[in-house]
Amino acid sequence: MIRGQTPTGDTTATTPDAATPVNGPADDRLRERTVFDRFIRRPELASLVGAAIIFTLFMIVAPPFRTPDAFATVLYASSTMGIMALAVGMLMIGDEFDLSSGVAVTSAALAAAMLNYHLHLNSWVGVFLSLGTALAIGALNGFLVTRTGIPSFLITLSVFLMLQGLNLALTKLIAGQVATHSIGDMDGFSSAKVIFASSVSIGGVNVKVTVFWWLLFVAIASYILYKTRFGNWVFAVGGDKAAAEAVGVPVRRVKIVLFMFVGFAAWFVGMHNLFAFDSIQAGQGVGNEFLYIIAAVIGGCALTGGKGTAVGTAIGALIFGMTNQGIVYAGWNPDWFKFFLGAMLLFAVIANRTTANYTENR
Repeated sequence: MIRGQTPTGDTTATTPDAATPVNGPADDRLRERTVFDRFIRRPELASLVGAAIIFTLFMIVAPPFRTPDAFATVLYASSTMGIMALAVGMLMIGDEFDLSSGVAVTSAALAAAMLNYHLHLNSWVGVFLSLGTALAIGALNGFLVTRTGIPSFLITLSVFLMLQGLNLALTKLIAGQVATHSIGDMDGFSSAKVIFASSVSIGGVNVKVTVFWWLLFVAIASYILYKTRFGNWVFAVGGDKAAAEAVGVPVRRVKIVLFMFVGFAAWFVGMHNLFAFDSIQAGQGVGNEFLYIIAAVIGGCALTGGKGTAVGTAIGALIFGMTNQGIVYAGWNPDWFKFFLGAMLLFAVIANRTTANYTENR
């Protein structure tokens, strides 16, 4: 309860004469402090500051960064990262991790490519069969985590290793090589490419369709988190699992759905990769799971669950895109990318912790 408020939320005087409402300077200061407290508690605040710093830096040191085409490239890099970071971030709000998310992207793309090519299917048939595969991977992760009680870190690490082995072994067995065959001449490829990997011209600048899908997914996720019962359940489960169970929240179901959402995001990004490049390397995706987690943490998602926003994950992904492309435009050694990413992660963690301590002491 905010200081200066009654249990019903009505602000009253702090003087002995409580019947007299406060309308003077003291009340104004209270309102200003309340607004400031709400602002400072925003999980994405640190990432927003970091994004502004990164943007300003590369605007100064990298002249190509200032062009519309360059910014479109930044948005594209951010969107493919951001779609996955969004799903991983929502899972982290629910107090779980998914280390199989990086290779799951490749698994989804491989499934669609090999089903299409070797069974001579319409591309859309492979797309939807691949969706079932990706959702099944997410459901398996969620089922194992909720039924065994083993930390999701270990469960999904195991699934990561299994998927990595399957991706390589099955691709070599079926395709006879470590990459899938081209499916560009198969029925349905062109229409699927329009949905997953096309570009839209805006003012003469080609913007990848994944940017619009990313923004749409962020908007939908924000609505779910803050306007629906399921969103309340996600925060409740991540904040205090035992208390959530005590009030009737279906904890297992919520976590399985969140893992399946990660599977859906992996499928979507996998379809983009397939229809953008026409072929998939079986060894792709390894290590990307850490980038998704880093983007979510930079965006304000707490490692302990119960805190985060969809918009924050988008800002974290935007920082990734600006850093990744800005270093190239500045002509710097690409090795600096990991340094910048690590520095931003450290900054976000310290800033989030400082904010938490500040609000606890108010």
